[in-house]
Amino acid sequence: MSTIETKKVKFKVFRFNADEDYLPYYDEYDMDVTSEDVVLDVLNRIKWEHDGSFSYRRSCRHGICGACAIKVNGRSTLACKERMFDMVELFGEELTLDPLSQKRAIKDMIIDKGDFWEKHAAVTPYLVADIEEEPESENIVSPEDEHKLLDADLCIQCGACHYACPVVEINEEYFGPAAFAAAYRFSADVRDEDKERLKNVNKMGQGVWDCVKCFECAEVCPKEINPIEKITKLHQMAFQEGVAENNVAVRHAVGFKKSIQKRGVLDEGGLVLYSEGCGIVKHVPVALKMFKKGKIALPWNIPTSENMDEIKKLVKSSSTAKF
Repeated sequence: MSTIETKKVKFKVFRFNADEDYLPYYDEYDMDVTSEDVVLDVLNRIKWEHDGSFSYRRSCRHGICGACAIKVNGRSTLACKERMFDMVELFGEELTLDPLSQKRAIKDMIIDKGDFWEKHAAVTPYLVADIEEEPESENIVSPEDEHKLLDADLCIQCGACHYACPVVEINEEYFGPAAFAAAYRFSADVRDEDKERLKNVNKMGQGVWDCVKCFECAEVCPKEINPIEKITKLHQMAFQEGVAENNVAVRHAVGFKKSIQKRGVLDEGGLVLYSEGCGIVKHVPVALKMFKKGKIALPWNIPTSENMDEIKKLVKSSSTAKF
């Protein structure tokens, strides 16, 4: 019979009531956690044993509904799924519990997810197809076509990736990784006929080209959906469907490929020139500082890889769309 281990942990818990408080504050609790506890067990104990006014969302307790998502030491997590011992091993024996977004907090761990649902709805998260009202047969999807969805249909809309995204934090127009995962799920569906969704998610400011590739969304997703993979797929689909616009972000992607194809290494100065044209002038002061530090080379000093034949073959085999 296995024994249940225990550890003493100090919790700093975010508290705020939008109807009563001017500023948020933290309450501290010293609690024993066991090897069987998940974060949700701690939330329950705080409410049941310490302060009945403590508020948070919960529902299924099986990692299905996404309601209990919060942040532990700044890391978005699904409270019903994350083991406490894993959190202690990762962060130590002092843990801070916060809502997914402090500036959207309504009551303790409960936040206003209005912006999340607005962004989700804006990408047309459903199939658009002209079908008969009384079809005589099923519209069967093959296993191969279903596999192309890459598990994007498993998203539980918990918002963990959305509120972990640094771009969402500073850009109100940006759709966010969860919305992009939904956009990919339906754009990749062979039954879908929508022509505007892919255009919408490729617009500057709100679309996939404003992703900064920080991989936070992939790190925090409790269902391991890997939203950034779907963002990359949407990049590729934009070229495949011919909807990629001629803007700085798209030219940056094209210039990156051309640089690797030409020399096998990245020509950073050439990439900026290709992407921004005359706009490169504003980067001259930074470029000079980088040159003094040996971070960039002059055009005639850029080396060429000794394995260009192999590199060109790799570029050709991995290119699925016309740039």
